[in-house]
Amino acid sequence: MRKVDAWWLAIRPPTLTAALAPVAVGTALAWHDSAFAALPALAALAGALLIQIGTNLANDVADFERGADTATRLGPQRATQSGLLAADQVRRGSWMAFGGAALAGLYLVAHAGWPIAVLGVASILSGWAYTGGPWPLGYHGLGDVFVFLFFGVAAVAGTYYVQAGHLSAATLAASVPIGALATAILVVNNVRDRVTDAAAGKRTLAVRIGESAARGQYIVLLAITFAVPVGLVFAGAAGAWVLLPWATVPEAVALGRAMLHTTEPGTFNALLRRTARLQLGFGVLFALGLLP
Repeated sequence: MRKVDAWWLAIRPPTLTAALAPVAVGTALAWHDSAFAALPALAALAGALLIQIGTNLANDVADFERGADTATRLGPQRATQSGLLAADQVRRGSWMAFGGAALAGLYLVAHAGWPIAVLGVASILSGWAYTGGPWPLGYHGLGDVFVFLFFGVAAVAGTYYVQAGHLSAATLAASVPIGALATAILVVNNVRDRVTDAAAGKRTLAVRIGESAARGQYIVLLAITFAVPVGLVFAGAAGAWVLLPWATVPEAVALGRAMLHTTEPGTFNALLRRTARLQLGFGVLFALGLLP
């Protein structure tokens, strides 16, 4: 495999929807409130993508070094574990991505002030600490919480804040389905890897609560995702257009059924990709529905 292909594999492009969707929703909310600002929105997108890439690379090398990624792993090929890239290369790549995110953050701090500095530092540290450091979050069952908070609430609210200069209740509410879908992506990954994770001492939430409960968690996350737009309409915080993402309900139902019955590793991998596409599709339609 060419080096460029190995790096492309390591950054895990299918997961980057977790960075795109919240920025789209936060920017749509800013547009709705007549606060849209192009440069801050682009900087927020760059920062979100780079933090996601940095997190993926840090996870690639840390899981290999901690013994969670081995030849028996059921998921997609990992660059460090398979020897396509050296651990030090991947580690340097992760810090380069986090450094790029910090540069985007400097512009946003100059534009929107110290709250963005706090948010940016917390986001980068969480991305690194997900599988790195002395007490990795993902190894102690906290990955789901931090994914929801940082790829949902923080990403949507931060994108809105750098454009509008304040937060709103509608913004926080709109962050919930985005965070729920980002967490659902992680749940698929953790249900698939629960056996090898447990053997390596990686006690994800799926390992802690068991396979059946983790599959149920996925269904609950999907239900929350589609309940929020309805709640926004009933609360008078958005018009009927915000129900546009309900066009993705058939796919969500199919994914829920697949999660309840899937046992084959290859099917899990396809389910992960489809969940990521659902997040992107839902996010785009949700953003469009929030514009009017």
